[in-house]
Amino acid sequence: MVKAYKQEYTYRHPWERVTSASWRKFADPENKRTLSHILEVDTLNHKLDSNSGKLYTTRAITIHAPGPWFVRKIIGQDICHCVESTVVDGHSRSMQLTTRNISLQKFIEVQEKIRYDPHPDNPESWTLCRQETSIQIKPLSALASMAEKVEQRCAERFVQNSAKGREVMERICKYLEAESGGISL
Repeated sequence: MVKAYKQEYTYRHPWERVTSASWRKFADPENKRTLSHILEVDTLNHKLDSNSGKLYTTRAITIHAPGPWFVRKIIGQDICHCVESTVVDGHSRSMQLTTRNISLQKFIEVQEKIRYDPHPDNPESWTLCRQETSIQIKPLSALASMAEKVEQRCAERFVQNSAKGREVMERICKYLEAESGGISL
């Protein structure tokens, strides 16, 4: 069974600042402790489509495998590899990220979609972030009765990590605001 979790968050920062923070989120050494579940991030490719003006980027992300420790013991892996695809459309001021796991798919499938758009109530100063995560635990015969509990624990971990990500984004936005002389765009 697939479960979907949706969240909305308003950054009280302009779209340009929030999307800049998104690119810096994993690179900033100050955030390593907060985002300790992220082990490595590598850009695989990026392309600017000169006709549409859209930027396409693909990154490989290595994380600590989600879920309780005993599940990681059973499956024999502590890490999970993911692929993040990003499309930035500067003309319409939209940034969309889709991340999915490419390892551990025999046990769990996770897809996270994040979209940043100017907030409809204050498009020049605020950014609306919509996040949707779908999680599907594939029951193992030994864990069939526990699949729902494992799924719930994974969902709780994703919600916690999402909050950490927003905390990091807010910190970077404030840094970028200070760097620009405190001028809001």
